[in-house]
Amino acid sequence: MAVWNPWHGCRKVSPGCRNCYVYRRDEEFGKDTRIIARTKSFDLPVKRNRQKAYKLQPEDGPVYTCMTSDFLIEDADPWREEIWNMIRLRTDLMFVIITKRIHRLAECIPEDWGDGYENVTVFCTCENQAYADARLPVFLEVPARHKGIIHEPMLEQIQIERYLADGQIEQVICGGESGPEARLCDYAWILNTMEQCVRCDVPFHFKQTGALFKKGNRIYRIDRKDQMTQAAKAQADYRGKSGQERPVSGPQR
Repeated sequence: MAVWNPWHGCRKVSPGCRNCYVYRRDEEFGKDTRIIARTKSFDLPVKRNRQKAYKLQPEDGPVYTCMTSDFLIEDADPWREEIWNMIRLRTDLMFVIITKRIHRLAECIPEDWGDGYENVTVFCTCENQAYADARLPVFLEVPARHKGIIHEPMLEQIQIERYLADGQIEQVICGGESGPEARLCDYAWILNTMEQCVRCDVPFHFKQTGALFKKGNRIYRIDRKDQMTQAAKAQADYRGKSGQERPVSGPQR
């Protein structure tokens, strides 16, 4: 797994953003997260080492793009064509784009996008039912070869089965919220989503418990370092009948 942050900074757009980990980290350094700026890693996919080989190689795994921002944020419009050029050049890498601004994708894709680039997976984040119902119909209309849904932070039980029915969604990922002000994530919500995925034969991954996790009648406080391992122990995953899910889960947030 590799992370590529061509720009840094974001603005909150929905309830899932309330305790954003990027804001939390920036606050420690007195940094204003609302300022969007290019980073030194802007051209990471085309950077080369002393042997003239690309620093990022396919064996590094999926390249998670804009993990400290949103790929579709308006402030980055002047830079995005350069990013598409690098993604187009590095067809040997799989780029993962996670966004809460899926309504902007249609106006931000390059001219040769067609039905999507083979090396790009787009994930739409939906933290509750209201945003699932607002974003997912738009998402299903947007051309992209590889699509996934992320409930992170998952704030309530969410019904998405009707959005899985036509087979466009390749994977669903769920996770709780990290940080000292984390809101509760109920394991029953996770299992409910997994069951929806099983019925539609869509691969499912339970990524992290979050800091405040309910299982049955008990609520647990879980250290950040244990949130992904505890989720893995639950074995609440579904690979699909083919067993060939795209290997996308993402870094801890």
